[in-house]
Amino acid sequence: MILGIYPYLVMNGNGQEAVKFYEDALDAKVIGVQTFGEMPDNPESPIPMEAKDRVLNAHLKVGDTDLMLSDTFPGQPCPIGSQVTVTITIDSVEKSKEVFEKLKAGGQVEMPLQETFWSPSYGQVTDKFGVPWQISTQVADNK
Repeated sequence: MILGIYPYLVMNGNGQEAVKFYEDALDAKVIGVQTFGEMPDNPESPIPMEAKDRVLNAHLKVGDTDLMLSDTFPGQPCPIGSQVTVTITIDSVEKSKEVFEKLKAGGQVEMPLQETFWSPSYGQVTDKFGVPWQISTQVADNK
């Protein structure tokens, strides 16, 4: 089942500033901010010093709406027009695969669906209309 859809803003190294700006401008409540420096260590892909304070993921609440944002990784392009993506949160890996497959028809896969430290199934795809999507799976704990 699809749990929700929300806008996801992509910044070019000024994510910390953007969080403060939207907090003030939109009366947003900052739910959380993670930086690239807080990611689990990976000796095969160490995080460069200039990336450590960049925003990996920020979650703001604007009224009843979620607004997410992150920075690009240093050296990654951030062309004008690519700053907003649409994220879909889904409650099962199977449904994520189904939605991802449908969205990629005639489009382009930016990041194949894969397990990440925050999701059992996450991927990025641009559909045939040029709309960039992030598919994120959030499986409830059965505790």
